[in-house]
Amino acid sequence: MLNLNGITVRLGGRTILDRASAALPPRSRVGLIGRNGAGKSTLMKVMIGQLDPDDGSCDMPRDTRLGYIAQEAPSGTATPFETVLEADKERAALMAEAEHTEDPDRLGHIYERLTSIDAYTAPARAARILVGLGFDEEMQGRPLDSYSGGWKMRVALASLLFSNPDLLLLDEPSNHLDLEATMWLENFLKAYRGTVVVISHERDLLNNVVDYILHLEGGKVTLYPGGYDAFERQRAERLAQLESARVKQQAEREKLQDYVARNSARASTAKQAQSRAKALARMQPIAAAIEDPTLAFSFPSPPELRPPLITMDMAAVGYGDTPILRRVNLRIDPDDRLALLGRNGNGKTTLARLIAAQLAPMEGQMQSSSKMQVGYFTQYQVEELDVTDTPLEHMTRVMKGATPGAVRAQLGRFGFSGERAIQKVGSMSGGERARLALALITRDAPHLLILDEPTNHLDVDSREALVQALNDYNGAVVIVSHDRHMIELVADRLVLVDGGTAQPFDGSLEDYTDIVLRKADGNSSGDAPKVDRKADKKAAAEWREKQKALKNAVSRAEKEMAALIAERKRIDAVLFDPKAATGAEAKMTTSELMVKRAAVEKKLEAAEEVWMEAGAALEAG
Repeated sequence: MLNLNGITVRLGGRTILDRASAALPPRSRVGLIGRNGAGKSTLMKVMIGQLDPDDGSCDMPRDTRLGYIAQEAPSGTATPFETVLEADKERAALMAEAEHTEDPDRLGHIYERLTSIDAYTAPARAARILVGLGFDEEMQGRPLDSYSGGWKMRVALASLLFSNPDLLLLDEPSNHLDLEATMWLENFLKAYRGTVVVISHERDLLNNVVDYILHLEGGKVTLYPGGYDAFERQRAERLAQLESARVKQQAEREKLQDYVARNSARASTAKQAQSRAKALARMQPIAAAIEDPTLAFSFPSPPELRPPLITMDMAAVGYGDTPILRRVNLRIDPDDRLALLGRNGNGKTTLARLIAAQLAPMEGQMQSSSKMQVGYFTQYQVEELDVTDTPLEHMTRVMKGATPGAVRAQLGRFGFSGERAIQKVGSMSGGERARLALALITRDAPHLLILDEPTNHLDVDSREALVQALNDYNGAVVIVSHDRHMIELVADRLVLVDGGTAQPFDGSLEDYTDIVLRKADGNSSGDAPKVDRKADKKAAAEWREKQKALKNAVSRAEKEMAALIAERKRIDAVLFDPKAATGAEAKMTTSELMVKRAAVEKKLEAAEEVWMEAGAALEAG
């Protein structure tokens, strides 16, 4: 479907892509990943034709329909529903033509074409996509200009998904979504019939949706089979092999250098020394794996405070005279880790602002420790950074009276040491700016950190660094995030913001996910077909056939699972002890065995899914 052939792109004198090559299988779902600033968006611009490479080409079938989100969000008086319907250009044109054409032959052709493209189900499909992305019936009918930029980008995403292109290109699609919409999008993409290339740093999305990882590093791309976890395993093995080869090469290099040094002056060995010198010159050095020291950062530890930090008793909060949340009872202690759940617009940010004392309670009581310091992170702080200033200038400005050493120390905690402290913010990536904002809000060693979508614009490695920093932090944490991986690893209490109040959620995040997905299924399902008495016998016969088919499916899946488990055990035994290998596996490298194991694991997951679905359907009758 899509072939990248030696693509080279140079921007501002710097090589962004360096002979990048990869062949993406047809109808594959590919996760394009890499560090912030690696060139992922540049590569996607090449794919969609917005940027011509300096060398190489991006090849695909001539009639391939491309789909991607334009940089500008839709606006105007049109509604989200109307905007999404208009995204199908052919349908919109045919419907408009049908209204005024008088030629019966042409009209017949139009109706025939409308039927073939399933045009009459389009309103239902558009509504389902909008509901999945958080637009209820009332919201679908409001003008676009009544929405914020984030909601407008949701409409743009809905329009793209509705247009159903052959090649779907998505650049961080979950950045403007809440947890619920992110999970809906995952399910949508898993069922998508075209080829998907998605730039994402969502670990769960990359594990649940994609079947290949396209890793961009140093201007090169490498295609790995499987999701993100499989990529990590394969890459670790690859790096280990490269390091082993580098050490071996270095030893050989030192041996040759020693021989040349000792034997060049002797007439009897000069020719041999010259030969070895030429071999040394031809030897291409294998670079060592470079770890980015800026990835690891830490939050300053606050002084101890007695619990509780905050107590709320039947508190209400809102804007003006309109309460958004009522009857909120909440206690936060110094070691608490809370995650606020709920759809966007239900009041999560409002509650976060109440906790941060940016809003006062309209009713009820709220008590806070007088000595408590709060650090409150939002995306607005990232966007409001002065692009003409440096991290050092930003930190010096907010740490008035602090010594230069103290200012530098706070910046150093977040990877802004040396030259990095004096680079202009305008030249920094989105992830670097987010890290600077975190450094600024934690300068006073806060007792409570409130993080509203802190992972937007952070790559996977930076997200892991943030998780580690939060787990090492001694204070309390309140998180609003659509990143399930972060919530699972950091939060130990869940609070559901829904129905005009905030209540503890007693289940796990997995339980909450199940509830959300069930609701989504309910929204997307149509009216149940009516069955009359005359169809009873037919329905009974169909039910028996269905049960028989399900039993057969369960039996086949069980046999396949048993075979795959046995194969996985055999591969694991060979990886543990290569001497145990027999047959074709005895000739395979460790890397090839890892690829084969990943393929077996994927087949096993698919078989388990079939088994579970068939078993559940069988039990349900």
